[in-house]
Amino acid sequence: ALYDICMRTLKLNNPSYGDLNHLVSAVMSGVTTCLRFPGQLNSDLRKLAVNMVPFPRLHFFMVGFAPLTSRGAHSFRAVTVPELTQQMFDPKNMMAASDFRNGRYLTCSAIFRGKVSMKEVEDQMRN
Repeated sequence: ALYDICMRTLKLNNPSYGDLNHLVSAVMSGVTTCLRFPGQLNSDLRKLAVNMVPFPRLHFFMVGFAPLTSRGAHSFRAVTVPELTQQMFDPKNMMAASDFRNGRYLTCSAIFRGKVSMKEVEDQMRN
């Protein structure tokens, strides 16, 4: 899955371990951001897991991450909440090689960083 993201989404012809490590570190930084910075929902990974796992046997998490950027990218552009949400649920941005279109989401946690309107996030998540 990581090689697919590097090759198809980030357009890297020959991804190195450094590229894969950058991808994993960016994702883990995003997932653990609620542990490291103040916000409206400060939590830890245990609380996140308790709130997201409806039954003990359904305990597998799959991470979708947006926006994806390559290690050497120097140009940035503003991304809207609808764009981020669409990218987050896009199979090309998932960190596991599984076809999510055939399954169902039982629970979902969307962690946004930066200056984002809560109303805009709530409206987008309802759609």
